[in-house]
Amino acid sequence: MSNTKNKAPEAKKKNNAKLLVVVAVLAVAVFLMRHFGVAEYISMENIQNLQKWINGYGALGPVIYVLLYIAACLFFLPGLPVALLAGFAFGPVMGAVYASIGSTIGASAAFLVARYAARSMVEGWVQGNDQFKKIDEGVEKQGWRMLMITRLVPVFPFNLQNFAYGLTKIKFGTYVLVSWICMLPAAIAFTFMSGSIVSGEGMGKTLIYLGVGAIFFVVLSLMPGWIQKKKGVEL
Repeated sequence: MSNTKNKAPEAKKKNNAKLLVVVAVLAVAVFLMRHFGVAEYISMENIQNLQKWINGYGALGPVIYVLLYIAACLFFLPGLPVALLAGFAFGPVMGAVYASIGSTIGASAAFLVARYAARSMVEGWVQGNDQFKKIDEGVEKQGWRMLMITRLVPVFPFNLQNFAYGLTKIKFGTYVLVSWICMLPAAIAFTFMSGSIVSGEGMGKTLIYLGVGAIFFVVLSLMPGWIQKKKGVEL
């Protein structure tokens, strides 16, 4: 009994130490991003400047882009400019590949932070949030299907959703696989639309890229209605 009692305070101290380290790292990262103007730089207005910045790294461009996407997921930076940037910087096809990799790794990193490093802090973010309660209850009842629904029905903020799932009982491997599959259509839609502008491969291919992007946008817009009707889910 005494050993159990002694272990409890020690575990609590370790968890508190982890939380302090994570908070300190996040605080330093946010300070540096604001100090150097990175947070303001990532916007729709600066998309061309971002394109030049990424292309300036040459062969390292894709790595820099993926790291940028991870930072966007972890630090609640606007995701749309980052998603479109892939198409501008790398073209429609490779842009979709890198955007898919970046969004999946970024969402996975946020999940792991919430589950293992900063659970108390994330619990504070979602405390009393009705949508999170529905997600938590949905995971209990439907498992990975709830993740699929919330990925495809954009009613819960993407960045916060990544952290929130770390508090649920869903398995990490399941989270990664389902997230990747469900986020892929959006990655294709955004990168094919933006990539068609800079493809430089003639009007025929440009129209094809635009058409592919438009088809995926239509599918994405119709999917929430299909899912809610089939599953009877109200979020």
